[in-house]
Amino acid sequence: MAFGIDTSLSSLRMALEYLGRKPSVRLACMDSVQMGFRDRVFDLTICVQNGICAFAVDQQRLFREAMRVTRSGGLVMFSSYTPQFWSHRLEWFELQSAHHLIGEIDYHATGNGMIVCKDGFRATTADKATFEKLAVSLGVTPRITEVDGSSLFCEFVAP
Repeated sequence: MAFGIDTSLSSLRMALEYLGRKPSVRLACMDSVQMGFRDRVFDLTICVQNGICAFAVDQQRLFREAMRVTRSGGLVMFSSYTPQFWSHRLEWFELQSAHHLIGEIDYHATGNGMIVCKDGFRATTADKATFEKLAVSLGVTPRITEVDGSSLFCEFVAP
């Protein structure tokens, strides 16, 4: 069974349209730093790309919550975009803006890894140093890997 969460009902509806109804997939509207799951229920917890950089949440709380819901010995994984992926990332945010999932992009304020919308939404990226600092502050040792010049993955085993 796979669970996907988001705070945006619009994004969840879009995911449901894309995925269709599958008995092995559940989608829920909830906050990533205060999830409604029991402690240590998942073997694998993944927070990809925008999860660490576009949610307006405390990144350390996000790491801590991911660890809370992952069983001891399970894998926790976060990812972020690399600077080389900028044009693709901007295109993805333009698509989200066109579907009214985020506000209109403020192109004058957007750049240097940050996407800014006129409604106040901001998305940054997490680099290797950021991931290392977050993981070490919670007492875990991260493995950080860049993949295809597009993504930076930070993974660690839940204590």
